[in-house]
Order: sequence, then structure tokens, then C-alpha cells
Amino acid sequence: MNERLMAWGWNESWAEAFEGVVHPGGRKLVPARVTAQFSHLYQVVTETGERHAEVTGKFEYEAESRGDFPAVGDWVAAELLDGEAKAVIHALLPRRSAMSRKVAGNVLDEQIIGANLDVVFLTSSLNEDWNVRRLERYLIVAREAGIRPVVLLTKADLCDDPQAYVDEAERAAPDVPVIAVSAVTDVGKEALAAYLQPGMTVAAAGSSGVGKSTLLNWLAGDALQEVQGIREDDARGRHTTTHRELFILPGGAVWLDTPGMRELQLWDSQSGWQETFADIEALAASCRFTDCRHESELGCAVRAALAEGTLDASRYANYRKTERELARIARKEQSVSKRQQKQAASRGGRHGAKRAELSKRDYLAAYDDE
Repeated sequence: MNERLMAWGWNESWAEAFEGVVHPGGRKLVPARVTAQFSHLYQVVTETGERHAEVTGKFEYEAESRGDFPAVGDWVAAELLDGEAKAVIHALLPRRSAMSRKVAGNVLDEQIIGANLDVVFLTSSLNEDWNVRRLERYLIVAREAGIRPVVLLTKADLCDDPQAYVDEAERAAPDVPVIAVSAVTDVGKEALAAYLQPGMTVAAAGSSGVGKSTLLNWLAGDALQEVQGIREDDARGRHTTTHRELFILPGGAVWLDTPGMRELQLWDSQSGWQETFADIEALAASCRFTDCRHESELGCAVRAALAEGTLDASRYANYRKTERELARIARKEQSVSKRQQKQAASRGGRHGAKRAELSKRDYLAAYDDE
């Protein structure tokens, strides 16, 4: 196998997935990994080096949603154009994992944060921006994707008692590793080694200002990404990273750096939600009535736990809030699906209905909307 591709995570399993991909015109296709995305233009790495790439018109026409387009971390089948430093993406290899969220705003569509990830560091800083309820939202998304989550608490040097935050995070995320680090004082790097093995693809996700780019530079031992300070009044960050991009760390792991997210709206995350709030789900299963709404019913195990203080009230509030959010998304999806079916029938095909809503170029142009 090609050593250049192996450095980016290529292995025998991916080689097997690629074997069945053929060019419709019989021309040669090569494997490539998407290492960065800039609106509708991709940066890919192939066995001969890096190139800029675009999807074919056929790919664009057949894509049903934004989530069907390549994302950073994806492996694709590409055609290298003779005499040009460009490539054309013909096919997407089946994803092993994909961390997604709903796009910002009122558009009902999926945005892929990163594809084919092994580990995601859910990153939060130990300052005024700390929010354990936001951490629970990130856990829902990571678990829905089937990616191993690790809670990473940055800027431990700014905190008098990091262990108190570690304890709070562990209560919100049982069985998930929680690690406090400081790039300034060089604390905690050894605890990350197990998650940064050669061939593994890892990502850092979190809001602006938590120190994701600083973390990358610290682990890489080099200034790979520009960093900025946080606002003094509320400890919120300014956007430094403006696009998703893969980097190879000295130890051989592939690192996905992502822009800070102003909001993390959930997307089709029912199983991730149930796993994140498994303790509350277990309590609900113990209620006297199977249709208990946990309000004033007799024998409600959830209300009893709240009264006894064994269930945190704000955690339960977040449980109900995210439950309503997922139900609202499901209703909207059903409504959109019915409308699209009617439009497709009236226009004589499903693609006419798709293009009546939003063009694919509009999808891609709005992709990085944090």
C-alpha cells in the first residue's frame, strides 16, 4: 500500500472498499482522502500528493442532501486530471462514522462535522465559558455517530480547582474519560497518548475560544494554526479556524481541527440521546405507569429522584429540552418528506422537487456557517 495514503489512515479495509468502485467511462480512479473543504472546493490527498477537487455533475445531481456530499475525513474515488493539479470526485466510500448536526438556522438539513473519526475530544475550557449542559449536547452527537468520546478540559492553568470541574463532567458523562490539560504549563499531554495512535483519526469539537487550535499546535510542537485571545467580558472566543482541516501529528495520528460552533443543533440523534441520559431513562422505566409524563403521577421514579436530590434538576431539564428538540425535528422531517413526494409527483421526478428548494451550489456555499 502507498505510504503517503497510509499516513492519512489508509489501510486494507479501505482498500477493500475501494476495489468495487469503477469509472463510468472506464478511466482510472484513485483513492483520496478529503483533508480540507472551502465552500464547494475540496483539498484531497492522493498517492501522488495534494490536489484541489470538485465533485462531478452527476454526483451533485444525485445527492439527496448536504450530508451526501464529501466531508473532511471522507475517503473518495477520484480521477486525476492530466496536466493539472486538480481532481474530480466520482464516488464516496462508505463512511465508518460521521459526526453530524443540524445546519444553523431554519433549513432542515444535515451538516457533517467530520467523517471516519475514531475519537472525538469534546473540548471545554475551565473559565467563565464552562457549561456542563452544553457538554451533554456534544455527547449526544458523538454517541449517535458511534465515535468514542473523550471530555477534554482545557486551560487548566486558569482554574484554581480543576478537579471540581472534572468531577462535574464525570457526573454528566459516566464511563467517559475526562482529562484536564494545559498547553501553557504542558500538563496532561501524556494522558492523551492512548488516543493519538498511528492511523487513528481524532477530532476536537467545541465552541470558539476553548483552545482547539492551541491544543493542535501544542500536540504538533509547531504553529500549524493561528490562535486568538478570548473576549475579556465573557470569556467567549473569536473565530480563528474558519474551515475544517486534517493534520498529521508527530506520533502518526490524524487530527481534525474544526471551527468553533456557536450552536450545536441536534440531528437524528435518538440513540445518542438515550445513551447520554441512560440514567434518566432507567428511572423512567421504573415509574408505576408506562405512559408516565413525570409531572404529578403517583409512583413516578423520576420525580422521586428529583425530590431526593439524586437526580440533578438542571440535567433533567436538559433531558426534557433535548427530547422536545428531537421530536420537533422528527415532525419537520415527516412534513418535508411528504411535501417533497407531492412535488416530485407533480414535476415528474424527485430531482425536480429537490432543485425547487435549494440548488446544490447553495448547499455547499453555506456549508461552513458557524
